[in-house]
Amino acid sequence: MDIQTGFFYLFSVVLLFASFRVVTARNPVHAVLYLMLAFSQASGVWFLLQAEFLAITLVLVYLGAVMVLFLFVVMMLDINMDTLREGFWKHFPLAATLGALVALEMAAVLMGGFRLTEPPQAALAAGQALPVSNAKALGILLYTDYLMPIQIGAVILLVAMITAIALTLRERKDSKAINPGLQVRVRAADRLSVVQVAVTQAGPAPQPPAETAPTENK
Repeated sequence: MDIQTGFFYLFSVVLLFASFRVVTARNPVHAVLYLMLAFSQASGVWFLLQAEFLAITLVLVYLGAVMVLFLFVVMMLDINMDTLREGFWKHFPLAATLGALVALEMAAVLMGGFRLTEPPQAALAAGQALPVSNAKALGILLYTDYLMPIQIGAVILLVAMITAIALTLRERKDSKAINPGLQVRVRAADRLSVVQVAVTQAGPAPQPPAETAPTENK
């Protein structure tokens, strides 16, 4: 057994264990952490299969963004586990049936075997077809044959991002935001005014100090 096969078995065993713990962990935070571990091991398996782009995308998108967001949301929510477990046995027959169906489909695919193909080929500038990496071949395909769809998709995403920012920062009635331009042009006379208020009730007359009897020195 070579080192590549050893890493494949290592990643696969950890992936199966993490996937099993995702559905059996009682703490939802632990379940999310096990799911992140499963994604990292799946990324390692894709690296061994020379699918570099999918592996990097899985790490950057899921581990770097989606799963971190899930982790913060689960940690912030007060999840009542007793309420979630109330309908477990009620829906167990349907879940077991669907799980058995998925297992049979995967077994049928695995028993049929896989067709081994050659590494991707790409036409270089010199006209020679030499094997390149998966990410490079995908980049050449995207920026040659699918250049216009990529540009149109980029423009749509830019418009969606600007629209989201505009909807978030729109002026609302319940907003207490202050215009900085008005703060710069403010004057002291506009903020403070002295008003003369007439006395409406006379104050009490001063009382003379009380006289005390002299004390004799003994």
